[in-house]
Amino acid sequence: MLSSSSADVHQALLRTTLGAMMISFSAVFVKLSHVNPTVSGFYRVFFGGCILLVILLVRRELRWYGWGFLALALGTGIFFALDLYAWHRSIQYVGPGLATILGNFEVFMVPVVAFVLYGEKPRFRLILSVPPAMAGLFMIVGTPWGELSPDFRVGIYYGIATAVFYTGFLMMFRRMQSHAESPPVVYNLMVVSFATAAFLALEMVRTGESFAIPDTQTLASLGGLALMSQTLGWLLIGHSMPKIPAAVAGLVLLLQPSLSFVWDVLFFGRPTSPMAWAGVALALCAIYIGATSGKADQN
Repeated sequence: MLSSSSADVHQALLRTTLGAMMISFSAVFVKLSHVNPTVSGFYRVFFGGCILLVILLVRRELRWYGWGFLALALGTGIFFALDLYAWHRSIQYVGPGLATILGNFEVFMVPVVAFVLYGEKPRFRLILSVPPAMAGLFMIVGTPWGELSPDFRVGIYYGIATAVFYTGFLMMFRRMQSHAESPPVVYNLMVVSFATAAFLALEMVRTGESFAIPDTQTLASLGGLALMSQTLGWLLIGHSMPKIPAAVAGLVLLLQPSLSFVWDVLFFGRPTSPMAWAGVALALCAIYIGATSGKADQN
């Protein structure tokens, strides 16, 4: 029989696993929707923000936290809007699997930003993880750069841009959570969701894109994207991760890019050679090492 502490860790692990599995379907929902990338990004955060708003109203936790917090939330929203803008386009060009793996390269970029801004030296394990990550990426692509189609190359550029913007989002979001009187995670996610939706809406107006949802499949896909990816998945992970060891959490979170690649193969018939599968494994191992290097090196 599990002790109270062991039971809590076990439950947290299950919730983190479920959250990672939910988020792994994000790129699938984007691919299944019959709207442009900016539109799918808008409805993801707008619907998600509405769901979070209802949760806060039910809990009676809706209040004003000041202009400084709002400014920080708007800055975070800009980075998340750029992240979704780039990632949803990468999905269109290179598929859900590779686009998600590229986006997870943020684990190598966050320490670089931390070094530039705060003088935090990157851990040795992190430095060692970069070459296998790049080798794995080249194995997944499986074709010399010069022989890739222009669209595929654009998709890789967007995927790398996703990692850059996601790094900015994570740094800003952590800052939102760092104050002693920081709002609850649900509140932060709601404000960032609506801020992101506002910036994506402005981009849609600028480019003349329609807000119309064309069919039932698109509505279901966008609803699933908002419910599973923008709200439930992140809430499960956000509340559970502090209760489990960092190395275990890093391993569990690899389910997201791993399953995204599997869904790409199963649902969309992505052609994948044995070398590409080996590249996926190598890249994911490198991401895991990079994601857990800070805690591991401190032990």
